[in-house]
Amino acid sequence: MDNPSLIGRKKPRERFKKLLKSKKSEFLAVYGRRRVGKTFLVKEYFHYQFDFFMTGMANATTEQQLFNFDTELNRQSHLVFDSPAQNWLEAFQRLRMHLELKKKDGKLVIFIDELPWMHTHGSDFLMGLEHFWNAWATHRTDVLLIVCGSAASWMLTEVINSTGGLHNRVTAQMKIEPFTLGEAEELLKSNNCQLDRYQIIQLYMCLGGIPYYLDAVEAGKSAAQNIQELFFEKSGLLRNEFHNLYRALFKRHEVYEKVVEVLSAKTYGMARSEIIHNSGLQSGGTLSKVLVDLEESGFITSYPALDRKLKNTIYRLSDYFTAFHFRFLQKPQSNDWLKLIDQPAHRAWQGFTFEQVCLDHVFQIKKALGISGIQAEHAAWRGSTGDKGAQIDLLIDRRDHVITICECKFHLDTFAINKEYADQLRSKIAVFKEVSKTKSAVHFAFVSTYGLHRNTYSDMLVQSEVTMDALFEEV
Repeated sequence: MDNPSLIGRKKPRERFKKLLKSKKSEFLAVYGRRRVGKTFLVKEYFHYQFDFFMTGMANATTEQQLFNFDTELNRQSHLVFDSPAQNWLEAFQRLRMHLELKKKDGKLVIFIDELPWMHTHGSDFLMGLEHFWNAWATHRTDVLLIVCGSAASWMLTEVINSTGGLHNRVTAQMKIEPFTLGEAEELLKSNNCQLDRYQIIQLYMCLGGIPYYLDAVEAGKSAAQNIQELFFEKSGLLRNEFHNLYRALFKRHEVYEKVVEVLSAKTYGMARSEIIHNSGLQSGGTLSKVLVDLEESGFITSYPALDRKLKNTIYRLSDYFTAFHFRFLQKPQSNDWLKLIDQPAHRAWQGFTFEQVCLDHVFQIKKALGISGIQAEHAAWRGSTGDKGAQIDLLIDRRDHVITICECKFHLDTFAINKEYADQLRSKIAVFKEVSKTKSAVHFAFVSTYGLHRNTYSDMLVQSEVTMDALFEEV
């Protein structure tokens, strides 16, 4: 099927194609952060043509969900049912009757969106879904069941990793990730937004690769003007998005908001023990679940330490929108973004947010460095040797016994390394070698917007250079 007008999503589209050609029935679970474009992707790929489609309703009762299901089935089927289904077993039996009347080549495609909302308290929804799949769909070869939800933790626990009737029944899973810079640029261009790459990165630092947010960028206006209107005007689309976002995803949203707030205060991330200390939350299963849920939902990222010890794992707030909220919206210093961009705090924010952009585009950086074929792990790093501390923006630990240390700089022009900065870089490399006790060779790379102004210091220190254009490449 596919849709050539779809932007990006190369791997998911290839996966859909394989599932449609499969010789057996397929059960696909799709999940990802709210607003990331899951529903849009599925609908666009299949040209809005499904053998059955429905969407669960937020905060609805079991009776209301069943009424919604019946309404959709009556609308999409030639069958006529005189009374609403009394339970989900009956509802899915009716869906089975509807599908058995279909005569078509290829797969019967069923798309159930916002699945977690349909599993209301005390209902037999999961039992009905399990019976539909286990007793009917698996005995055929022509069914493609797609279920989708933004509540990533629920999708993982109740569907993908189910220990009940759906245990090992999901045949494929698909996590929809935010757009890369390259995909964001493609979307903006399709909306006639003619912005240079420096401005696109500025927007990405606030909006991330979330298509819903990027789609709101208005053509003919600069990045700064769009940020002002989206976040700081009273009618701005994203002015109140933070609380809506977390409340829609998590039942105990206050706990989740507390964790991301604590992480927002430390740009290089925190170990689990630091999160406990700074949040006041208790160590245990609840915190573990919160961290897993936030990571699966795309709000935080965990980076293993070089020593691979779990206690030294660093958790970092990686959702750009959430970080921007705590930095500039929670306690606003000004409602005028154009005034804020002249402040030192803004320049500091741009600096460390660009580091996050680089972390999220490490595959593009590896390609630019010519090491994309080498297996490697990557992370931000920090350490100290008594009186000297060091933080590394991006560290690529390669299987060929080479560690590439990347310094990331967001700068309006070519960047010149002076003596003072060169001394800082040497010290950083020395601290890393001493603390890590690595036996690998250490290479130094510089990632920046417009590249380096070559001088004696850069010639002595920098072995490889990457500019922002490389971050927009497809991998």
